[in-house]
Amino acid sequence: MLSTLGLLLLAPVLLLIAIAVKLDSPGPVLFRQERVGRYGVPFRIHKFRSMRYEPHSVGRQITVGVDTRITRIGAFLRRSKLDELAQLIDVWQGTMSLVGPRPEVPRYVALYPAPLRERVLSVRPGITDPASLQFRNEGELLALAADPEREYLEVVMPRKLALQAQYVQRASVCGDLRIIWHTLLVLLVRG
Repeated sequence: MLSTLGLLLLAPVLLLIAIAVKLDSPGPVLFRQERVGRYGVPFRIHKFRSMRYEPHSVGRQITVGVDTRITRIGAFLRRSKLDELAQLIDVWQGTMSLVGPRPEVPRYVALYPAPLRERVLSVRPGITDPASLQFRNEGELLALAADPEREYLEVVMPRKLALQAQYVQRASVCGDLRIIWHTLLVLLVRG
């Protein structure tokens, strides 16, 4: 219900973002990528495209600092997190929730320790959660590392998993409302 309301109320903003993405660089407006959802079921996440379109390119699974693939509009969308608004489609389709552990690509989920994987994947993934708030500047953090992917796998991912498992254990409607409120405050302060 909330995703339907959000899609309707934000329709003018979503349309403006789509036009800006299309005018900024050739390619589709939406970026879709396979992620792992509840109970390990794969789904395709929606985001507004923030990088140059390169068909048939696998590329890196993480984005680090000032990535040359990021478009002008894409940099703004990422900084403001507006690229994530397209995930309201995923919430509407039932593959995601407003709040829940951020969905990860299969390659990284395969590296989760079994007990944490089971717990984190026991709920629908979300647009926001405590880990995404704590690591909202993840790209900048990884850019400081000598080996960004190793830093992600050995430092960032374990911390995020611990926060996500803690969220799953304590999940409540009041807690989710607090996370949504905190997310909105963070976005307004950054914007």
